[in-house]
Amino acid sequence: MSSFRIDRDSLGQVEVPSEAYYGPFTTRAKELYKVTGHKAHLNLIRAYVMIKKSAALANKELEVLEKNISDAIVKASDEILENRFLDQFVIDSINSGAGTAVNMNCNEVIANRALEIIGKKKGDYDSINPNDHVNMSQSSNDTFPTAMHLAIMANLRETLTSLEKLIQSLHNKSAEFQGIIKVGRTHLMDALPVTLKSEFDSYAFSLELTRKEITQTTEDLLFVGLGGTAVGTGANTPKGYRQVVVKHLSEISGFDLKPSSNTYHFLQSRYHVARCSSALRNLALELTKIANDIRLMASGPLTGLAEILIPAVHAGSSIMPGKVNPSLAECLNMICFNIIGNDVSVAMAAQAGQFELNVMLPVMLKCVLESTDMLKNFLPIFASKMIDGLTANRTKLESYVDKSPVVVTLLNPYIGYMKAAEIYKESLRTNKSIKELVLSEGLMTKDDLDRALAKARILE
Repeated sequence: MSSFRIDRDSLGQVEVPSEAYYGPFTTRAKELYKVTGHKAHLNLIRAYVMIKKSAALANKELEVLEKNISDAIVKASDEILENRFLDQFVIDSINSGAGTAVNMNCNEVIANRALEIIGKKKGDYDSINPNDHVNMSQSSNDTFPTAMHLAIMANLRETLTSLEKLIQSLHNKSAEFQGIIKVGRTHLMDALPVTLKSEFDSYAFSLELTRKEITQTTEDLLFVGLGGTAVGTGANTPKGYRQVVVKHLSEISGFDLKPSSNTYHFLQSRYHVARCSSALRNLALELTKIANDIRLMASGPLTGLAEILIPAVHAGSSIMPGKVNPSLAECLNMICFNIIGNDVSVAMAAQAGQFELNVMLPVMLKCVLESTDMLKNFLPIFASKMIDGLTANRTKLESYVDKSPVVVTLLNPYIGYMKAAEIYKESLRTNKSIKELVLSEGLMTKDDLDRALAKARILE
């Protein structure tokens, strides 16, 4: 049977499992916040531990925290950053307003491990206290938003790498599709011819735009309000703390962090996180369009467009043998729908702050990290297993171009719009080709007609 120790906090005594490194606050909170079934994201835990380590170093440097306590906190933090004690971070990803429960979970785990390091027992908070020592010069109100920025930037770094792989796959496929003409479509109806290359060039270009936007939001996230404590005033911090703690956090995290020019704004507003989320939404909108186009172009193989052939990644049906579905494009669609929904949640949370603090932080972070997790995980698969394996159905594409009456548009300069419209309708009615009708009515010579409808003219 499990044994317990008795820990005490400001509300009284709490039974805490003897082996646990978390303490009374976490014990209470983990029974209250049973929401998603998912614990705090690893990058959030790492970000928070980096903040605690930075604070301990800054407080020691500014001579407000004893060296032995600071050193123990730093050592405990380093052990967690080496992926030890991760099972002790037990708070649900959606928890208390402002993320206080996550902050205290981190304070307690570090405090109890630091106690062991100096030869004390867990729960001996007179020696090292989660609030007075690990949380010194801090509040959940400035640490959680800072941790949000760090965690999001860590995820975005991987997301951008995955996005770059997809962009490169689209560029490669565009080069492969050089010179392959197809019927363009507007309003889902036949339009002037384009090339498969031009379509895939456009896809890559749209994703390059979103990559630029996401990169810009990452630069905004480098500004943090650590040191603002509860309301942005920096209460209970030693002189010079903000600059020193941000310097240490930059060195530890590897990000070129800078103190926010307005700590009040940093606590009140989640503008930069909302902007990042909207950039991810815009990426999702572009990806959805690409996925939909691929699904339409691949439809068939006999009764759809069948302009491209998709790789078979698994059986398409449990009942229809041989069926191949655009399963990866469908999966990408669903990911994008989820990201768009996440952005709505972020927007609602971003506008829900009151006065000196926005407390809706955990749900905002969950949504952004979930969106970036899905993108960084799936985009390389979509690139390698779908885009790289696409092939052009040249026979089908050529037959569509040859039969499409809409190429009569290219003859407007020679026979006029009204006559071209008559020829178009006649072609649909009789199923005769545009060339055949133009020649039979003597509207153009064969040489002039061939030049007007030449492949080089279409590719101009």
